[in-house]
Amino acid sequence: MNEADLLKYCLAKPGAWQDEPWEGDIVAKVADKIFAFLGSASVGLKCGANRAEADELVLIYPEDVAASAYIGRYGWNTIKLDGAVPADELRELIDQSYDVVVRKLPKSKRPTG
Repeated sequence: MNEADLLKYCLAKPGAWQDEPWEGDIVAKVADKIFAFLGSASVGLKCGANRAEADELVLIYPEDVAASAYIGRYGWNTIKLDGAVPADELRELIDQSYDVVVRKLPKSKRPTG
């Protein structure tokens, strides 16, 4: 999965939109919360409720998945694009990250559809 496909997949989610909160850094948000940090060679996703849960993916793909800088302790991982993580699994991880973020939104901010 390349960067363009990744962005397209993220933005197809209900209520998803592209933002650039820091110059040159593209993120996908739902309401005002980030669910994906989009890079040219990687994507940052919420992969667990905590570091221990997120580390399960690191153990499976140690060369292609690592704890995200600064927010890794909260269950965020950085995943290399076009690495060992299959595209279908990457889509599932995006879905999970999106779902976790949406569940934490107040009901009034959750997308419909």
